[in-house]
Amino acid sequence: MAPGACGGCAQHRTDSLLRLGLNPDKWDFLVALAGNPNVGKSTVFNALTGLRQHTGNWPGKTIVRAEGAFGYKDKRLKIVDLPGTYSLQAGSADEEVARDFILFGRPDVTVVVVDATRLERNLNLVLQILDITDRVVVYLNLVDEARRHGVAVDPARLEQQLGVPVVSGVAREKVGIDDLLAAAHRVATRAQSTRPYRVERLTGSVEETVATLARTVADAFPRVPNARWVALRLLNADDAVVAAVRSGELGQLGDAPADDDDTPLAPQRARDQVLESARRLRWELPADFHDTLTERIFVAAHEIAAAVGMQGLKRARFDIDRTTDRLLTNRWLGFPLMLAVLAVVFWLTIEGANVPSSMLAGLLIDRVHPWLNGLGAAAGFPWWLSGFLFDGVYLATAWVVAVMLPPMAIFFPLFTLLEDFGYLPRVAFNLDALFRAAGAHGKQALTMCMGFGCNAAGVVSTRIIDSPRERLLAIITNNFSLCNGRWPTQILIATIFIGALAPAHLAGVVSAAAVVGIALLGIVTMFATSWLLSRTVLRGEATSFSLELPPYRPPRVLQTLYTSIIDRTLIVLWRAVVFAAPAGAVIWLVSNIDVGGASLAQHGVSWLDPFGLLIGLNGVILLAYVVAIPANEIVVPTVLMLTVLTADVAGAGSGAGVMFELDSIETTGGLLRTGGWTLLTAVNLMLFSLLHNPCSTTIYTIYRETRSAGWTTLSTLLPVVIGITVCFLVTQVWRLVAA
Repeated sequence: MAPGACGGCAQHRTDSLLRLGLNPDKWDFLVALAGNPNVGKSTVFNALTGLRQHTGNWPGKTIVRAEGAFGYKDKRLKIVDLPGTYSLQAGSADEEVARDFILFGRPDVTVVVVDATRLERNLNLVLQILDITDRVVVYLNLVDEARRHGVAVDPARLEQQLGVPVVSGVAREKVGIDDLLAAAHRVATRAQSTRPYRVERLTGSVEETVATLARTVADAFPRVPNARWVALRLLNADDAVVAAVRSGELGQLGDAPADDDDTPLAPQRARDQVLESARRLRWELPADFHDTLTERIFVAAHEIAAAVGMQGLKRARFDIDRTTDRLLTNRWLGFPLMLAVLAVVFWLTIEGANVPSSMLAGLLIDRVHPWLNGLGAAAGFPWWLSGFLFDGVYLATAWVVAVMLPPMAIFFPLFTLLEDFGYLPRVAFNLDALFRAAGAHGKQALTMCMGFGCNAAGVVSTRIIDSPRERLLAIITNNFSLCNGRWPTQILIATIFIGALAPAHLAGVVSAAAVVGIALLGIVTMFATSWLLSRTVLRGEATSFSLELPPYRPPRVLQTLYTSIIDRTLIVLWRAVVFAAPAGAVIWLVSNIDVGGASLAQHGVSWLDPFGLLIGLNGVILLAYVVAIPANEIVVPTVLMLTVLTADVAGAGSGAGVMFELDSIETTGGLLRTGGWTLLTAVNLMLFSLLHNPCSTTIYTIYRETRSAGWTTLSTLLPVVIGITVCFLVTQVWRLVAA
């Protein structure tokens, strides 16, 4: 092989795919799935692959690419779901991932999903993709919603305008999916040729400058499918395209002739000439060159959308979307309505969880636990083995299931319904101005909402924030979103102590209001901490962004139940059980190993009690939070077991380790009050549950995202310092008023 030559276009494509983490030996065709955020891309992905990637109704849901595989006509197809993006200008991480994959991964076909209700905006991305590749199929999704809003698009005319196949359908009902597969197969196999639309030329000397560089590119890289697009990107100083020219990889982007076994790289001299021409010609362009290019794409999208729209339709029903938005995003009504929605969700959770929680406790603790002890006695187990297995491991696990399963089984479906309906972006819209005032990025409102499900997931979702400073702010403060592991603690304590202050018929409402207050305090703390950090160690100005408000969509109840129960409730419950079992073993051991006439647990509680009482808690709670560092889900069972085992409430001595029969909320409340709990203890526990260190999974995720031990340490210790300070101040004021 001559110097500067390479092993053919197939080898170069293989190398490019391997760098992107894909092995082309495992499939026949590679399909890229692109589109704006919130157009149903993940739903199309699920329909094609049969997988269950969650399809939440808010932007930025797909942060990194998802991959799947399926068979079609005896061929293996690999599909890659790219991050949702509005542009391929590589101005953000999402745009860079999508653009680089289409450009360097060279998929056999790119399926672009567009929203029929917002065609003009979606066409901006389609036109940019058509500038890169002619192997494109457009899937016109959500035609049912478009029809509901009195909008119709002629797919045949759109196909004629774009010069590539267009398939219309409804992805969530799998309408048009078979036609989409057939069209994608035809394009991938070149059974159907395409004539992609190209944005019109510029005018005067600007077009001549572009044309001059395009000729230079075409001479150096004759196989590039669109030399003019490369020239435009070079004139915009696109780092990825510049690197591709410098390395010669750009020359492998086109289709090699059938008999081309050995495609040489462009000579180094030719590559240098392209880069030098780009640098020289860049100075000849006007300052508004980039804006002019963007305007041309918008104008083309507008003209195409106007040409394919079907006129004369009547709306099928009164359009309430704008009216609803005027209420939910109103300057004065938005926040009260947001709090009211949260209150209703928590009230339903609290009221609905009491009965099933008592039933589970009665089954798992009152019946199964004595049966297991009897089984151990019949089998001749020594007391320590029965205690370790049944009074430690089993009881901790059983209490986690009894306490956590009912509220999660109610809360997660309700939360998912709000997500699918499209309410969470409205919450982000309401909070955007406050985040910007605090020196943070408006997209942090979205990552905060994700944190209400799981703080680790919220930390990962901060990838949608482009600014490193603002992303770090979002990572550090995400722990102030009440995650799913802390909801049961809040709901249980509010039900036992706060709800008890009100008449029976109002107890649920008062408890829900208390939980909403804690969640709201977490948001306020997030703002305050962001404001402080943005003016000290993370000083800087907040950047702006465009937040899309997606259309309201009727939630799919069955899929919501599947997603919330299988993908959320059971996974979180399983994680809690995995941590609860060893935690129960540790608690039983430290409660039954005596040193100096007292158990290790009693020593620990006694040592922590003075500090705990100073901040309105007690040694049991502080020790429980140390044990529960792996997972917030096990705080409540740990507190209850330590209360019994260290205070000898059961009357069996510290060595017996028998837990109370906690078959109702009233019994649990009685146990805690017997252990010395007061209303102040409950209030401070709710505060400390909000303001304490992240769980081990979140801590690890923070380190993985920041790659900094210093920022990870700050993210871990800052909430603890704030929590201790707040509890101390509340305690002192409480006692001063009580005195």
